[in-house]
Amino acid sequence: MRRRVAPKLLAWFRRHQRDLPWRRDRDPYRIWVSEVMLQQTQAATVVRFFEPFLNRFPTVAALAEADEQDVLRLWEGMGYYRRARHLHQAARELAARHQGRIPDDPAVLRTLPGVGRYILGAVLSQAFDHPLPILEANSERVLCRLLGQTEDPRRGPVRRWLWQAAEELLPARQVGDFNQALMELGALVCTPAAPRCDRCPLARECVARRRNLQDQLPAHAPPPAVVEEREAAVVVRRGEQVFLVQRPGHGRWAGMWEFPHGSVAAAETHEEAAARLLVQLTGLRADLGTEFLTVRHAVTHHRITLVCFEAQYRSGTFRSEFYVQGRWVGAHELHHFPVSAPQRRLARALVGDRQQQLF
Repeated sequence: MRRRVAPKLLAWFRRHQRDLPWRRDRDPYRIWVSEVMLQQTQAATVVRFFEPFLNRFPTVAALAEADEQDVLRLWEGMGYYRRARHLHQAARELAARHQGRIPDDPAVLRTLPGVGRYILGAVLSQAFDHPLPILEANSERVLCRLLGQTEDPRRGPVRRWLWQAAEELLPARQVGDFNQALMELGALVCTPAAPRCDRCPLARECVARRRNLQDQLPAHAPPPAVVEEREAAVVVRRGEQVFLVQRPGHGRWAGMWEFPHGSVAAAETHEEAAARLLVQLTGLRADLGTEFLTVRHAVTHHRITLVCFEAQYRSGTFRSEFYVQGRWVGAHELHHFPVSAPQRRLARALVGDRQQQLF
């Protein structure tokens, strides 16, 4: 099948590939940054972040020298912030051990933080034409349909089979283009719903199309049930300043800043939770005001309703068993701090229309 698939797919890719900024050269650093960004984030979103990130950190050395808070701030809006921290840590290792260069050596590259099998194959195949496969959501879908794989691709044996299949399809040359073409086909033609089989260069080879299974593959177990969660947040004011706290260096939104918030207990109202959480999480005491904003957002299969209150500082100094540090800042300074998307919505609500452009 390789002799039939690779030439057709590469010819299709040359004609139909999107003009994406990371495809304009084979600079290993640019490829690496783009592939880390593209994990769990759509290309249309990454396009908005890629050039600003590269303008700020144009080289491995520049990224290595940066403060992690600056890296997280530039990453803000793409989510999955562990990717940014791993990218930053890996850049520091490259600067310290490899003169700031991306090594053309799988054994070395795979030791870096955040470099798994996908990143390894994507970077080395595109930058150096190494014969390494890739497997992510788009290419997985293409392979399942093309080869008629009817079992759940998240299962270990099936996933190993798919990696092997991806490797067996690699051409002798233009491996990086082939890997990109496989992903591009999944993004543009072999889509999750209503695949455009009439436009697919591999339609004649596709087992799913032949068996009329393209709408049923890949097979997936039912998603987990949605969990509804209630949270309360408090914006404490002291004159023209508000109180921000920094999360610990592990877990969700590690190292980022936020207005203190937490879960509402089953028997509590949001107001009661806000008053409890403020003292429990910060040691501050304040006069709680009325609700001024409700933010709804989702994290994996958790759907969260965050009710936010303003409060006027009364007494106390910061102490917390959860937050790393607390800081009084002016509202005009909020755009300097890396925060999660729901917290950014809260921060925007606190400033005037003129200042919102800073966010």
